[in-house]
Amino acid sequence: MMRVLHVSQPTEAGVARVVGYLLADQLRAGWDVLTACPPDGPLAADARRLGARLLPWPATRQPGPAVPAEVLRLAGLVRQARPDLVHLHSSKAGLAGRLALRGRVPTIFQPNGWSFLAATGAVRPAVLAWERYAIRWAHRVLHVSERELTDGHRLGIRGRSVVVPNGVDLEAFTAQDDATRAAARARLGLTGGPVVVCVGRLCRQKGQDVLFSAWPQALAAAPAARLVLVGDGPARAALQATAPPGVLFAGATDDPRPWYAAADVVVLPSRWEGMSMVQLEAMASARCLLGTDVGGVAEALGDGALVLPVGDAAALGAALAARLARPDLAATEAAAAGERARTTYDVRRTTTRVRELYAEVVGGG
Repeated sequence: MMRVLHVSQPTEAGVARVVGYLLADQLRAGWDVLTACPPDGPLAADARRLGARLLPWPATRQPGPAVPAEVLRLAGLVRQARPDLVHLHSSKAGLAGRLALRGRVPTIFQPNGWSFLAATGAVRPAVLAWERYAIRWAHRVLHVSERELTDGHRLGIRGRSVVVPNGVDLEAFTAQDDATRAAARARLGLTGGPVVVCVGRLCRQKGQDVLFSAWPQALAAAPAARLVLVGDGPARAALQATAPPGVLFAGATDDPRPWYAAADVVVLPSRWEGMSMVQLEAMASARCLLGTDVGGVAEALGDGALVLPVGDAAALGAALAARLARPDLAATEAAAAGERARTTYDVRRTTTRVRELYAEVVGGG
Protein backbone atom coordinates (compact mmCIF):
# COMPACT_ATOMS: atom_id res chain seq x y z
CA MET A 1 0.00 0.00 0.00
CA MET A 2 1.45 3.34 -1.03
CA ARG A 3 1.52 6.21 1.44
CA VAL A 4 1.17 9.60 -0.26
CA LEU A 5 1.39 13.05 1.30
CA HIS A 6 -0.33 15.87 -0.61
CA VAL A 7 0.86 19.36 0.33
CA SER A 8 -1.24 22.30 -0.80
CA GLN A 9 -1.51 26.02 -0.36
CA PRO A 10 -3.90 27.38 -1.75
CA THR A 11 -6.79 25.48 -0.22
CA GLU A 12 -9.71 26.73 -2.30
CA ALA A 13 -11.09 27.00 -5.84
CA GLY A 14 -9.52 25.03 -8.69
CA VAL A 15 -6.43 23.74 -6.90
CA ALA A 16 -8.54 22.38 -4.05
CA ARG A 17 -10.81 20.68 -6.58
CA VAL A 18 -7.81 19.04 -8.28
CA VAL A 19 -6.40 17.80 -4.97
CA GLY A 20 -9.83 16.56 -3.89
CA TYR A 21 -10.16 14.45 -7.04
CA LEU A 22 -6.76 12.86 -6.36
CA LEU A 23 -7.55 12.20 -2.70
CA ALA A 24 -10.83 10.48 -3.56
CA ASP A 25 -9.25 8.30 -6.25
CA GLN A 26 -6.27 7.24 -4.16
CA LEU A 27 -8.42 6.45 -1.15
CA ARG A 28 -10.63 4.28 -3.38
CA ALA A 29 -7.46 2.48 -4.48
CA GLY A 30 -6.81 1.58 -0.83
CA TRP A 31 -3.79 3.85 -0.37
CA ASP A 32 -2.77 5.62 2.83
CA VAL A 33 -3.42 9.26 1.91
CA LEU A 34 -2.41 12.29 3.97
CA THR A 35 -2.96 15.99 3.33
CA ALA A 36 -0.83 18.82 4.73
CA CYS A 37 -2.60 22.14 4.38
CA PRO A 38 -3.99 24.97 6.51
CA PRO A 39 -6.65 23.45 8.77
CA ASP A 40 -9.44 25.78 7.65
CA GLY A 41 -10.89 26.16 4.19
CA PRO A 42 -12.52 23.88 1.63
CA LEU A 43 -9.57 21.54 1.07
CA ALA A 44 -9.24 20.63 4.75
CA ALA A 45 -12.98 20.03 4.92
CA ASP A 46 -12.83 17.81 1.83
CA ALA A 47 -9.91 15.82 3.22
CA ARG A 48 -11.80 15.15 6.44
CA ARG A 49 -14.98 14.23 4.57
CA LEU A 50 -13.18 11.82 2.25
CA GLY A 51 -11.26 10.16 5.07
CA ALA A 52 -7.74 11.33 4.27
CA ARG A 53 -5.54 12.00 7.29
CA LEU A 54 -5.18 15.75 7.77
CA LEU A 55 -1.86 17.20 8.96
CA PRO A 56 -2.45 20.85 9.87
CA TRP A 57 0.15 23.04 8.14
CA PRO A 58 -0.44 26.73 8.86
CA ALA A 59 0.91 28.52 5.79
CA THR A 60 0.08 31.78 4.08
CA ARG A 61 -0.90 31.86 0.43
CA GLN A 62 1.93 34.23 -0.55
CA PRO A 63 5.65 33.99 0.29
CA GLY A 64 6.71 36.19 3.18
CA PRO A 65 8.57 36.32 6.49
CA ALA A 66 6.82 33.15 7.72
CA VAL A 67 8.40 30.93 5.03
CA PRO A 68 11.32 29.62 7.17
CA ALA A 69 8.93 28.54 9.92
CA GLU A 70 6.59 26.98 7.35
CA VAL A 71 9.49 25.02 5.85
CA LEU A 72 10.57 23.70 9.25
CA ARG A 73 7.00 22.76 10.16
CA LEU A 74 6.53 20.91 6.87
CA ALA A 75 9.84 19.07 7.27
CA GLY A 76 8.63 17.88 10.66
CA LEU A 77 5.33 16.69 9.21
CA VAL A 78 7.16 14.71 6.54
CA ARG A 79 9.37 13.05 9.15
CA GLN A 80 6.24 12.22 11.14
CA ALA A 81 4.31 10.84 8.15
CA ARG A 82 7.17 8.96 6.45
CA PRO A 83 5.43 8.96 3.04
CA ASP A 84 6.56 6.98 0.02
CA LEU A 85 5.94 10.07 -2.12
CA VAL A 86 5.13 13.76 -1.61
CA HIS A 87 2.95 15.65 -4.10
CA LEU A 88 3.38 19.46 -3.93
CA HIS A 89 0.49 21.47 -5.36
CA SER A 90 1.10 25.01 -6.68
CA SER A 91 3.86 27.53 -6.16
CA LYS A 92 3.73 28.12 -2.40
CA ALA A 93 3.66 24.43 -1.49
CA GLY A 94 6.33 23.94 -4.18
CA LEU A 95 8.53 26.55 -2.51
CA ALA A 96 8.21 25.25 1.05
CA GLY A 97 8.14 21.59 0.07
CA ARG A 98 11.22 21.63 -2.11
CA LEU A 99 13.18 23.56 0.52
CA ALA A 100 12.04 21.10 3.20
CA LEU A 101 12.73 17.93 1.20
CA ARG A 102 15.50 18.82 -1.27
CA GLY A 103 14.93 15.58 -3.13
CA ARG A 104 15.34 13.27 -0.13
CA VAL A 105 11.83 11.85 -0.62
CA PRO A 106 10.30 11.08 -4.03
CA THR A 107 8.68 14.39 -4.96
CA ILE A 108 6.10 15.47 -7.53
CA PHE A 109 5.82 19.23 -8.07
CA GLN A 110 2.65 20.44 -9.82
CA PRO A 111 2.91 24.21 -10.53
CA ASN A 112 -0.73 24.76 -11.59
CA GLY A 113 0.51 27.94 -13.29
CA TRP A 114 4.13 29.10 -12.94
CA SER A 115 4.98 31.45 -10.08
CA PHE A 116 6.91 33.78 -12.39
CA LEU A 117 3.70 34.59 -14.27
CA ALA A 118 2.41 36.33 -11.15
CA ALA A 119 5.66 38.18 -10.44
CA THR A 120 6.26 41.72 -11.66
CA GLY A 121 9.13 44.19 -11.66
CA ALA A 122 12.39 43.33 -9.91
CA VAL A 123 10.86 40.28 -8.23
CA ARG A 124 10.38 38.38 -11.47
CA PRO A 125 14.09 37.60 -12.19
CA ALA A 126 14.47 36.29 -8.63
CA VAL A 127 11.42 34.05 -9.01
CA LEU A 128 12.72 32.70 -12.31
CA ALA A 129 16.13 32.02 -10.77
CA TRP A 130 14.46 30.09 -7.95
CA GLU A 131 12.41 27.94 -10.31
CA ARG A 132 15.46 27.16 -12.46
CA TYR A 133 17.43 26.08 -9.40
CA ALA A 134 14.73 24.28 -7.41
CA ILE A 135 13.58 22.19 -10.36
CA ARG A 136 16.37 19.72 -9.45
CA TRP A 137 14.49 18.84 -6.25
CA ALA A 138 11.47 17.42 -8.08
CA HIS A 139 11.61 13.83 -9.28
CA ARG A 140 8.86 14.80 -11.72
CA VAL A 141 7.26 18.12 -12.64
CA LEU A 142 3.62 17.47 -13.42
CA HIS A 143 2.26 20.00 -15.90
CA VAL A 144 -1.48 20.35 -16.43
CA SER A 145 -1.08 21.62 -20.01
CA GLU A 146 1.44 21.54 -22.83
CA ARG A 147 1.54 25.34 -22.70
CA GLU A 148 2.71 25.29 -19.09
CA LEU A 149 5.56 22.93 -19.98
CA THR A 150 6.70 24.99 -22.97
CA ASP A 151 6.48 28.26 -21.01
CA GLY A 152 8.89 26.79 -18.48
CA HIS A 153 11.25 25.33 -21.08
CA ARG A 154 11.34 28.63 -22.97
CA LEU A 155 12.70 30.32 -19.83
CA GLY A 156 15.20 27.65 -18.91
CA ILE A 157 13.16 25.62 -16.39
CA ARG A 158 13.94 22.13 -17.57
CA GLY A 159 13.05 19.36 -15.18
CA ARG A 160 11.94 15.76 -15.59
CA SER A 161 8.53 16.75 -16.87
CA VAL A 162 5.28 15.06 -17.76
CA VAL A 163 1.96 16.52 -18.93
CA VAL A 164 -1.20 15.20 -17.30
CA PRO A 165 -4.11 17.53 -18.13
CA ASN A 166 -6.65 18.31 -15.46
CA GLY A 167 -9.96 16.51 -15.72
CA VAL A 168 -13.53 17.13 -14.60
CA ASP A 169 -16.09 14.90 -12.93
CA LEU A 170 -18.47 14.23 -15.80
CA GLU A 171 -21.07 12.79 -13.45
CA ALA A 172 -21.20 15.99 -11.37
CA PHE A 173 -20.88 18.46 -14.26
CA THR A 174 -23.33 17.54 -17.00
CA ALA A 175 -24.74 19.26 -20.07
CA GLN A 176 -27.42 21.83 -19.27
CA ASP A 177 -30.30 22.57 -21.64
CA ASP A 178 -32.68 25.53 -21.95
CA ALA A 179 -35.06 24.11 -19.35
CA THR A 180 -32.34 23.76 -16.72
CA ARG A 181 -31.12 27.25 -17.57
CA ALA A 182 -34.57 28.70 -16.94
CA ALA A 183 -34.96 26.76 -13.68
CA ALA A 184 -31.52 27.83 -12.44
CA ARG A 185 -32.23 31.46 -13.22
CA ALA A 186 -35.50 31.32 -11.36
CA ARG A 187 -33.78 29.86 -8.27
CA LEU A 188 -31.01 32.47 -8.42
CA GLY A 189 -33.30 35.42 -9.08
CA LEU A 190 -31.86 36.07 -12.54
CA THR A 191 -35.01 36.03 -14.66
CA GLY A 192 -34.99 38.52 -17.51
CA GLY A 193 -32.17 39.16 -19.96
CA PRO A 194 -29.11 37.07 -20.84
CA VAL A 195 -26.58 36.14 -18.17
CA VAL A 196 -22.78 36.13 -18.35
CA VAL A 197 -20.98 34.36 -15.52
CA CYS A 198 -17.36 34.73 -14.39
CA VAL A 199 -16.33 32.18 -11.75
CA GLY A 200 -13.05 32.67 -9.92
CA ARG A 201 -11.11 34.30 -7.14
CA LEU A 202 -11.40 38.09 -7.26
CA CYS A 203 -7.78 39.00 -7.91
CA ARG A 204 -5.47 40.36 -10.56
CA GLN A 205 -4.78 36.91 -12.01
CA LYS A 206 -8.40 36.33 -13.00
CA GLY A 207 -8.73 39.60 -14.94
CA GLN A 208 -12.13 40.80 -13.73
CA ASP A 209 -10.90 44.38 -14.19
CA VAL A 210 -10.44 43.70 -17.91
CA LEU A 211 -13.91 42.20 -18.03
CA PHE A 212 -15.34 45.38 -16.49
CA SER A 213 -13.71 47.43 -19.25
CA ALA A 214 -15.26 45.12 -21.85
CA TRP A 215 -18.73 45.00 -20.31
CA PRO A 216 -20.18 48.27 -21.69
CA GLN A 217 -19.61 46.94 -25.22
CA ALA A 218 -21.59 43.82 -24.32
CA LEU A 219 -24.37 45.90 -22.78
CA ALA A 220 -24.67 47.91 -25.97
CA ALA A 221 -25.62 44.68 -27.76
CA ALA A 222 -27.86 43.36 -24.96
CA PRO A 223 -28.98 46.16 -22.59
CA ALA A 224 -30.82 43.74 -20.29
CA ALA A 225 -27.77 41.47 -19.81
CA ARG A 226 -26.27 40.85 -16.40
CA LEU A 227 -22.73 39.94 -15.45
CA VAL A 228 -22.35 37.75 -12.35
CA LEU A 229 -19.02 37.43 -10.54
CA VAL A 230 -18.97 34.20 -8.53
CA GLY A 231 -16.13 34.21 -6.01
CA ASP A 232 -14.35 36.31 -3.44
CA GLY A 233 -10.83 37.57 -2.96
CA PRO A 234 -8.51 40.47 -2.27
CA ALA A 235 -9.71 42.60 -5.20
CA ARG A 236 -13.37 42.56 -4.19
CA ALA A 237 -13.50 46.06 -2.69
CA ALA A 238 -11.69 47.61 -5.65
CA LEU A 239 -13.94 45.80 -8.12
CA GLN A 240 -17.09 46.83 -6.29
CA ALA A 241 -15.91 50.46 -6.39
CA THR A 242 -15.44 50.35 -10.17
CA ALA A 243 -18.25 48.00 -11.24
CA PRO A 244 -20.18 49.12 -14.34
CA PRO A 245 -23.97 48.76 -14.58
CA GLY A 246 -25.47 45.28 -14.70
CA VAL A 247 -22.88 43.59 -12.44
CA LEU A 248 -23.85 41.28 -9.57
CA PHE A 249 -21.37 40.08 -6.93
CA ALA A 250 -22.57 36.62 -5.88
CA GLY A 251 -19.77 35.84 -3.42
CA ALA A 252 -17.96 32.55 -2.96
CA THR A 253 -19.71 29.23 -3.42
CA ASP A 254 -18.89 25.59 -2.73
CA ASP A 255 -20.98 24.56 -5.73
CA PRO A 256 -20.75 26.61 -8.95
CA ARG A 257 -23.04 24.30 -10.93
CA PRO A 258 -26.20 26.43 -10.58
CA TRP A 259 -24.29 29.43 -11.94
CA TYR A 260 -23.02 27.48 -14.95
CA ALA A 261 -26.57 26.26 -15.54
CA ALA A 262 -27.88 29.84 -15.50
CA ALA A 263 -25.27 31.19 -17.92
CA ASP A 264 -25.55 32.02 -21.58
CA VAL A 265 -21.80 32.63 -21.64
CA VAL A 266 -19.05 31.79 -19.14
CA VAL A 267 -16.06 34.11 -19.39
CA LEU A 268 -12.48 33.46 -18.24
CA PRO A 269 -10.51 36.73 -18.68
CA SER A 270 -7.41 35.46 -16.84
CA ARG A 271 -3.92 36.89 -17.11
CA TRP A 272 -2.40 33.46 -16.42
CA GLU A 273 -3.52 29.90 -15.68
CA GLY A 274 -2.25 26.33 -15.66
CA MET A 275 -5.40 24.63 -16.86
CA SER A 276 -8.47 26.23 -15.34
CA MET A 277 -10.98 23.99 -13.62
CA VAL A 278 -13.61 26.67 -14.27
CA GLN A 279 -13.01 26.21 -17.97
CA LEU A 280 -13.39 22.43 -17.80
CA GLU A 281 -16.48 22.64 -15.59
CA ALA A 282 -18.14 25.15 -17.92
CA MET A 283 -17.31 22.99 -20.93
CA ALA A 284 -18.68 19.86 -19.25
CA SER A 285 -21.84 21.87 -18.47
CA ALA A 286 -22.12 22.59 -22.23
CA ARG A 287 -21.74 26.32 -21.87
CA CYS A 288 -20.25 28.75 -24.36
CA LEU A 289 -16.86 29.74 -22.94
CA LEU A 290 -14.81 32.82 -23.80
CA GLY A 291 -11.25 32.57 -22.50
CA THR A 292 -7.94 34.30 -22.95
CA ASP A 293 -4.88 32.71 -24.50
CA VAL A 294 -3.30 31.48 -21.26
CA GLY A 295 -2.32 28.07 -19.92
CA GLY A 296 -4.42 25.27 -21.33
CA VAL A 297 -7.35 27.37 -22.59
CA ALA A 298 -6.68 26.93 -26.32
CA GLU A 299 -5.56 23.35 -25.78
CA ALA A 300 -8.77 22.43 -23.97
CA LEU A 301 -11.14 24.17 -26.40
CA GLY A 302 -9.45 22.56 -29.41
CA ASP A 303 -8.56 23.68 -32.91
CA GLY A 304 -10.68 26.41 -34.43
CA ALA A 305 -12.15 27.74 -31.17
CA LEU A 306 -12.00 31.44 -30.43
CA VAL A 307 -9.30 32.35 -27.89
CA LEU A 308 -8.84 36.00 -26.93
CA PRO A 309 -5.67 38.04 -26.39
CA VAL A 310 -4.76 38.60 -22.75
CA GLY A 311 -5.82 41.99 -21.44
CA ASP A 312 -7.63 43.03 -24.64
CA ALA A 313 -10.90 44.53 -23.38
CA ALA A 314 -12.04 45.55 -26.87
CA ALA A 315 -11.69 42.01 -28.24
CA LEU A 316 -13.44 40.57 -25.20
CA GLY A 317 -16.27 43.10 -25.45
CA ALA A 318 -16.78 42.35 -29.14
CA ALA A 319 -16.83 38.59 -28.51
CA LEU A 320 -19.36 38.96 -25.70
CA ALA A 321 -21.53 41.28 -27.78
CA ALA A 322 -21.55 38.84 -30.71
CA ARG A 323 -22.68 35.93 -28.54
CA LEU A 324 -25.32 37.89 -26.66
CA ALA A 325 -26.71 39.18 -29.95
CA ARG A 326 -26.58 35.72 -31.56
CA PRO A 327 -27.68 32.98 -29.15
CA ASP A 328 -27.34 30.44 -31.97
CA LEU A 329 -23.59 31.11 -32.12
CA ALA A 330 -23.27 30.67 -28.35
CA ALA A 331 -25.30 27.45 -28.52
CA THR A 332 -23.11 25.98 -31.27
CA GLU A 333 -19.94 26.73 -29.31
CA ALA A 334 -21.51 25.36 -26.13
CA ALA A 335 -22.33 22.03 -27.80
CA ALA A 336 -18.79 21.72 -29.16
CA ALA A 337 -17.33 22.49 -25.73
CA GLY A 338 -19.52 19.86 -24.09
CA GLU A 339 -18.46 17.21 -26.56
CA ARG A 340 -14.80 18.14 -26.14
CA ALA A 341 -15.05 17.79 -22.34
CA ARG A 342 -16.78 14.42 -22.56
CA THR A 343 -14.25 12.90 -24.97
CA THR A 344 -11.01 14.40 -23.63
CA TYR A 345 -11.22 15.62 -20.01
CA ASP A 346 -12.77 12.85 -17.91
CA VAL A 347 -11.16 13.14 -14.46
CA ARG A 348 -10.85 9.36 -14.22
CA ARG A 349 -8.25 9.49 -16.96
CA THR A 350 -6.32 12.12 -15.03
CA THR A 351 -6.36 10.33 -11.69
CA THR A 352 -5.37 7.00 -13.23
CA ARG A 353 -2.40 8.59 -15.00
CA VAL A 354 -1.29 10.27 -11.76
CA ARG A 355 -1.32 6.94 -9.91
CA GLU A 356 0.75 5.44 -12.73
CA LEU A 357 3.18 8.34 -12.45
CA TYR A 358 3.59 7.76 -8.70
CA ALA A 359 4.42 4.11 -9.36
CA GLU A 360 7.04 5.14 -11.93
CA VAL A 361 8.68 7.59 -9.53
CA VAL A 362 8.64 5.37 -6.44
CA GLY A 363 9.84 2.43 -8.52
CA GLY A 364 12.77 4.46 -9.87
CA GLY A 365 11.33 4.96 -13.34
